Amino acid sequence: ASLGINEHHENIIINYLRFSKYQKGLRLKSVDASFSDMESSRLQEDTYTIDEVKEIIECLNTLVRADVETELIHTSHTVVLMLVQLFQQAEKWHLKLQPDISELENRQYLLEKIKQFEEKTSRGDGEPKPAARLEPMNESGTSALLKMEIEKLNELNSKLKEKLKFMEDQAIQSKKDNSQLKSDLEDAIHAMIAKKDQKNIYTSKMETHFNEFFVKFTQLVVQKSQMTSNQVSEMQSDLAKTKHQLLEVNEMLEMAEKELEKKVSQTTPFKNLKTMVQKKNEQIKELRKKLSKYITVDFFFNFFIKILSKRTNLVS
Repeated sequence: ASLGINEHHENIIINYLRFSKYQKGLRLKSVDASFSDMESSRLQEDTYTIDEVKEIIECLNTLVRADVETELIHTSHTVVLMLVQLFQQAEKWHLKLQPDISELENRQYLLEKIKQFEEKTSRGDGEPKPAARLEPMNESGTSALLKMEIEKLNELNSKLKEKLKFMEDQAIQSKKDNSQLKSDLEDAIHAMIAKKDQKNIYTSKMETHFNEFFVKFTQLVVQKSQMTSNQVSEMQSDLAKTKHQLLEVNEMLEMAEKELEKKVSQTTPFKNLKTMVQKKNEQIKELRKKLSKYITVDFFFNFFIKILSKRTNLVS
């Protein structure tokens, strides 16, 4: 009367049959109680009419039908609950059970094997055996499916580890790049500040030289107004020397600007500034060429004489 399953599952079925037998006994007692109640409450007379008998039978039918219906509902719900537990355990191992519902109509199997198994259990021959050993796992059936799932999980785990390592390497490289860019930006800012300070120094020096030149030129103009014609030529010579000094100062300024441009051109943020300075220098040179064609030393001398005379008239 074996069901073709292992000992562990067989013991579970034995326990379920005992539970079903206990529930069946309770329902039968309920049916017996319904008959007893009907007998004690309605069957006290010696004779009954046909209508009274029909009424008694209908009432008894209602009571028995309710008990039987309750038993059937309880049995079906119990079976469903057992199946849910089995399916949940199978899903934890990623298994898909495939019970054959058509076998539920196999009356020969139901009436013979399961009946014999239940009778054997009721006689005590089917008592659960303690300390049962599990059968060794083989490469077929459930163990094969478990092995396949484990291999898939291991492969997925390896891919995730590789992806995580790749992302960590990218994060580290990005952090290094950001640090390098930040350092380069700070260096460029410091270089800009330093070059700006140097340019301010050169500009200040040129303003000082120009002011000195203007003072000397003014003094020469005043002196020339007080000199004789013999001293005018000497004054013009001094003026030419002063102009020569101015040109030297301009050359020094151009050299300083070239040196500054050379240093600045080494950094990318100052290329635009270099282009602007070159354009300005070219414009200044063109203006100087145009002025040199029309303006002479005497022109500057007469121009400053007019300015001084206007200032003298205003003061007077």
